[in-house]
Amino acid sequence: MTTGISDRKKMAAPASMRSAGSRIVRAGFIPLVDASVLIAASEFGFAKREGITLDLAKDTSWANVRDRLAFRMFDVAHMLSPMPVASMLGLGSNPSPTIAPFALNRGGNAITVSTRLYQRMQETGGLSGDDGALANAHALAGVIAEMKAKGEPLPRFGVTYPFSSHNYEFRYWLAAGGIDPDTDTRLVVVPPPMTSDALAAGAIDGFCVGAPWNMVASERGVGRIVAAKQDLWPSAPEKVVGMRPDWAESNPETVSRLIVALDAAASWCDRPENRDALSEVLADQRYVGAPVDIIRRVLTGEFTIDPQGHQRIIEDYFVFHAEQANYPKPSQALWIYSQMVRWGQIAPSKAAEKLAASAYRPDLYRTALGFKDAVDDFGAEGVAENDRFIDGFAFDPASIETYVERFPVRSRAASSASDET
Repeated sequence: MTTGISDRKKMAAPASMRSAGSRIVRAGFIPLVDASVLIAASEFGFAKREGITLDLAKDTSWANVRDRLAFRMFDVAHMLSPMPVASMLGLGSNPSPTIAPFALNRGGNAITVSTRLYQRMQETGGLSGDDGALANAHALAGVIAEMKAKGEPLPRFGVTYPFSSHNYEFRYWLAAGGIDPDTDTRLVVVPPPMTSDALAAGAIDGFCVGAPWNMVASERGVGRIVAAKQDLWPSAPEKVVGMRPDWAESNPETVSRLIVALDAAASWCDRPENRDALSEVLADQRYVGAPVDIIRRVLTGEFTIDPQGHQRIIEDYFVFHAEQANYPKPSQALWIYSQMVRWGQIAPSKAAEKLAASAYRPDLYRTALGFKDAVDDFGAEGVAENDRFIDGFAFDPASIETYVERFPVRSRAASSASDET
């Protein structure tokens, strides 16, 4: 693993950053482990050191976070990586221009199905219990074919937001197994803290969500974890810090000071010796409010994947800082855009590509940190041996429509758009 940004040569934060007086920055967040960097920046003094009072506000849904940022109730927000892209494209309810100058982490998501559905997947697909994510998807395809043949209701799966990594990753996993998410399943929005309860109540048959809620479901005896984010695409961006472009333009020094503080906090969160302290803080009801033991284990990638206590260890399940995890790479914004095209959320166009790429702002990141490492902002994704997509496809940002056309499973709207170009 390469060293984190704090270990590389970079410009120290200018002295004026720390002497210009304290600036209050109000930040919204959802109770998830991937809010760790924001929480650590506030709790362990990284923001204060840069002259910032980070006022954290816990929220209940991504729609609330989006709206409160747009209505200037928040200055910045813990956001799903696709949310700024969707906002710049004018998608969804109440879209408001949003940019991301800092990525908070990689990893942290998983896909969980109910114990009842998993048992049926075992019976139909001959699963042994040690199967990989792709084998699990094929087994689910067999179950769904059986359900359709018998006239049974299609399975209902929860995602956290229409423009979310969870939605696109769940769809990617389903499609890799030959399942059409729009015709073979029903996808519904469920806030992250409610997913385990919804699964227990039978309101949904599975979900894709961030930690710790997958392990909460398995520890409760109601769910089986069948895939993790690393199985789908290890480098996929997860959460980002979102802000309004006008706020960033009006407060350039505060933005730089905040990025410096978050960079230091991210480096701290990555160190194994700090996991106990981080887990204790996250377990507080002000923040994630889940059992400290579960949080500690998900930070180390030690998973209980089913009610029988079977274990899986996922190396680097959470990456907060290493391997340029905080760099807001435009090619990754364009991959998100490609999935919006794939699933019919937007028609492809060069103008839309430009807007999508503009959501991620590496220029602000570089300015704040004096970052000089070479990064190809528009390089191909999924080409490195240890960074493949589950279906083996690679993403070239220069050929997005060709990339989308390669998928045998995509929305009819995307197929029509491709046919017309």
